Amino acid sequence: MNNNIRNRFRISRSLLVIFLITASLVACGQAGGYTRPAVTENYDDYKKQVKADPGKKMIELRKLIPNIIYDLRYASVNNFMKRKMYPAGTNITFLRTPAAKALMQAQDELNQKGLGLKIFDAYRPYSVTVKFWELVKDERYVANPSKGSGHNRGTTVDITIINLQTKKELNMGTDFDNFSDTAHHGFTALPEDVLQNRILLKTTMEKNGFKPYNDEWWHYSFSDGKQYEILDIDFKKLKKDL
Repeated sequence: MNNNIRNRFRISRSLLVIFLITASLVACGQAGGYTRPAVTENYDDYKKQVKADPGKKMIELRKLIPNIIYDLRYASVNNFMKRKMYPAGTNITFLRTPAAKALMQAQDELNQKGLGLKIFDAYRPYSVTVKFWELVKDERYVANPSKGSGHNRGTTVDITIINLQTKKELNMGTDFDNFSDTAHHGFTALPEDVLQNRILLKTTMEKNGFKPYNDEWWHYSFSDGKQYEILDIDFKKLKKDL
């Protein structure tokens, strides 16, 4: 076998190996029901994005809104996954700068009524969304990883309202992450006080630039989150900016 034939054989074999590996990866993605989008995983890449557009900076919410209350469900076992999805001891959460400032305005408005916001979740690393999808492949309640989510982009927040004096949550009819019609905004077979509490949360958030998600009374997204990259950066790394 001369050198030219040998080289062509080696190239063909290499291309075949690459094809088989690629086909295997695609098959795995299809088996999971999604194809992976572009995801920012490197902290330095995130910093470059922020340098180009300061509005992309992730703000720790209590840094901006000191009296906001946290009940970060995915840092505990009190969630639909029944296990901790965030590192043990996670007591911080983030939103992009414009969303964080808008949330501060909503908090100020509620404070004037003796009320305030409680946060169940805000920024969520992309890898956690993938784990959710592995368990619940239902786009009504879990984001398809092929699209990413507003949580991954730092523009979506899961919240409720509390009484500032008692710290108790207003009755919203269901708990957070209730995957039933009862949690939908359009579900009206509820006591009047529950309906009014949901309306208060909805009108306050909409007034400050957030859009409700029809199937979850707690879920609000700021503006068009698609202008922000999908992130899969650890909370501790984002904490460097604090």
